[in-house]
Amino acid sequence: MRLRLTLAKALVRFLTAQSIETPTGPLPLFGGVFAILGHGNVAGVGPAFHAYRRELPVFRAHNEQAMALAAIAYAKTHARRRMMACTSSIGPGATNMVTAAALAHVNRLPVLLLPGDIFADRRPDPVLQQIENFGDPTISANDTFRPVSRYFDRLTRPEQLLTSLPAALRMLLDPAECGPATLALPQDVQTQSAEFPVAFFEPRLHRILRPIPDRRSVQAAAALIKNAKRPLVLVGGGVKYALAEKQLATFLAARGLPCAETQAGKGAIASENGTNLGAIGVTGTAAANQAAARCDLVLAIGTRLADFPTASRTIFGDTKIVQINVGAFDAHKHGAVPLIGDAGECLSALDAALGRWRVPEAWTSSNARSAKAWHGQVAKIVRPRPGLPSDAQVLGAVNKFVRAFPHIVVCAAGGLPGELHKLWQASDATSYHIEYGYSCMGYEIAGGLGAKLAAPRREVVVLVGDGSYLMMNSEIATSVALDAKLIVVVLDNRAFGCIERLQRTTGGAPFNNSLDDAHPHVDFAAHAAALGAKAEKVASLAALPTALARARAAKTTSVIVIDTDRRISTQEGGAWWDVAIDDMPRGVAARKRRAAYLRNRNRQTLGA
Repeated sequence: MRLRLTLAKALVRFLTAQSIETPTGPLPLFGGVFAILGHGNVAGVGPAFHAYRRELPVFRAHNEQAMALAAIAYAKTHARRRMMACTSSIGPGATNMVTAAALAHVNRLPVLLLPGDIFADRRPDPVLQQIENFGDPTISANDTFRPVSRYFDRLTRPEQLLTSLPAALRMLLDPAECGPATLALPQDVQTQSAEFPVAFFEPRLHRILRPIPDRRSVQAAAALIKNAKRPLVLVGGGVKYALAEKQLATFLAARGLPCAETQAGKGAIASENGTNLGAIGVTGTAAANQAAARCDLVLAIGTRLADFPTASRTIFGDTKIVQINVGAFDAHKHGAVPLIGDAGECLSALDAALGRWRVPEAWTSSNARSAKAWHGQVAKIVRPRPGLPSDAQVLGAVNKFVRAFPHIVVCAAGGLPGELHKLWQASDATSYHIEYGYSCMGYEIAGGLGAKLAAPRREVVVLVGDGSYLMMNSEIATSVALDAKLIVVVLDNRAFGCIERLQRTTGGAPFNNSLDDAHPHVDFAAHAAALGAKAEKVASLAALPTALARARAAKTTSVIVIDTDRRISTQEGGAWWDVAIDDMPRGVAARKRRAAYLRNRNRQTLGA
């Protein structure tokens, strides 16, 4: 049997038929669609989403980049088991989503992007918002999605859905190739009809694949681990996406193994777990970075081994790395011995191959003492002091407040993620939601909205600096409209504080980052109130817990503003980061800085 449907209605009907297997049972694969309707989608997919709005909830946002960021955060909170679609008009509505697509690409997160496109038949060209390429009329603004999409197609016939939609879905659900899929939809083709097989719309239950590692690779990895005297486990986000947190905790405890965590992996092992040394690398703890310097083997699990956790390829020296990763692209990085497969399946296979092996007790005990000492340092760092509070002291107060209830802390760019990585005590995998793969300013509030839609029973606390707040704050209004309550804490240091500090440490003069002189004072509380939130500014750190309690008791989004001292950041722990320095230094201090930079460059390992 066949059905005649427009491309738009066939697309939406297909999406509503997809479900996913989760630990709590089958659920709709798509939790909804964010839509900002305009020229290019209002007359095509707009009516289609309206027709199926009971099966597929439709949410209206205030900014296309923000709605796509919210959709990505939704998928991240669901450990890539569920996702959302986003549709925009052509032109700026579409290109607004390109930044979000890049973020999803870097972080290996699924989102289905459905930008409107110019007329396929070209009869009215050039249409409103059309970008004309003088030598190639097939190019439109949507071609900007190509380098930041895992899957890209421009549908010029309705029948192309039959092959393109399943292909996009395969990519979205593939644990190794996961990322954004973009289907550009010319506005005339959206409204055109074709015959579709009824079977195309039959309900389908999807399961996330759990690839099993090669037996010989397991044996090779196990042999390296058994020969190690001081091995260190590096926990990445792949542990969370494989839902292997409990399995890893058992593996670490049984073997006496210490672990350190990347930003994406933080929370997979609870911070108070005795095996957890905390954050590693540029924003790492003293305990983790000391272990990295002393270890003789690294077992990395589900990480891209980017520059922050590896301290720009200096932290491990020539230490051998075994890399468990579902993706071969990542598993071979840094010249690692690859163990390719699902994190949980690889741990099971390794566990069996290791038999009764356990690390020497001296290594286990030494790292346990380091972890305990670091926790003591953290208590001192976050302790209140006279004057404007540091970011760390604000985080300490918020961290203490949220421990009493299920929560998610959301943050992204600037100095805050580094302080969180180093100091925050995470209770579980879902509770720590930091976007640092793309370090995208403006993610915070939109990401908090997506996290809240994914986990409505958790209190979502967004930590955002004044710079990121000014970049993107519109989804405060969306959260109020959707009754998706957030607690937003704005740390106002009147600058792009972390970049100003970076200017100083690399020898530059503070320039173009402070808002004190160039801009009038911004009343963030008044602004947030104008967007519909409850809002207040607290005068001191001592007043913050009471304000947080009021925000938790409130029924709608609350914004709390507190002034902080941008000159202070946590110096304890941490490792080198490669930020290029002028190779023509002038003056004694600049020459010393350049010499130190070259010494660190010489420490870099340049494996694959």
